[in-house]
Parts: sequence; structure tokens; C-alpha cells
Amino acid sequence: QVQLVESGGGLVQPGGSLRLSCAASGRIFRINAMGWYRQAPGKERELVATITGGGTTNYAGSVKDRFTISRDNAKDTVYLQMNSLKPEDTAVYYCNADIKSTLYSLSTDYWGQGTQVTVSS
Repeated sequence: QVQLVESGGGLVQPGGSLRLSCAASGRIFRINAMGWYRQAPGKERELVATITGGGTTNYAGSVKDRFTISRDNAKDTVYLQMNSLKPEDTAVYYCNADIKSTLYSLSTDYWGQGTQVTVSS
């Protein structure tokens, strides 16, 4: 089985920064795309940023130029550096990864448990 464990959430003032981490563990042959999503109270889960195995990134318009997604393939870890945080960034942030467990298996979508990010003065 595969697990995704997030860390780095918390309370920060507007204009501040946070760095989220998500480490994958378990039976992993290859990790394809990885990403971050978020869900605010009363709203649907939305994409924040994704990164392919080759490093190509994609961002939601609301976070572009403020957030940076990166990955360390040697550590099976994806990061989200969040700068210039705004109250509207408050949400539970979820890590997502598309993972092949063996050479011959199909890839499967995995989700982390979520980490709370609160931006408030």
C-alpha cells in the first residue's frame, strides 16, 4: 500500500509564508504527477498546483506568482511554498499523487489526509 503524509500547515498572518510537504511511502515503483488541492468550508475541492514527473508545473490563477510547487524525486516528496498568503487561501490542503506500485500495475490516484492552513490576523 501507499501512504501520503502532509506536514507544514498552521496559522499565519496575511502576507506571511508557509511551506507544505507531502511524503509518499510504501510500495512505489514510480510516481507520475503530484499535486496540491484545497477545500475551504462550504466549497468544493479545487486544484492549487500540479507537477509532472519531468517537472512541468501548472497553477491555479489565484495562486500563480505567489505559490511554488516542487518535488524531490529521491525522497518521493512534493512541496508547496506559499508566499504572500491571503485570508482567502484559508482551507484544508490535500496532497495528491499518481503512483505505479509495480512495473506492470496501473497507476492509482492517492490522497493525503489534509493539513489545515489558516490565514488570519
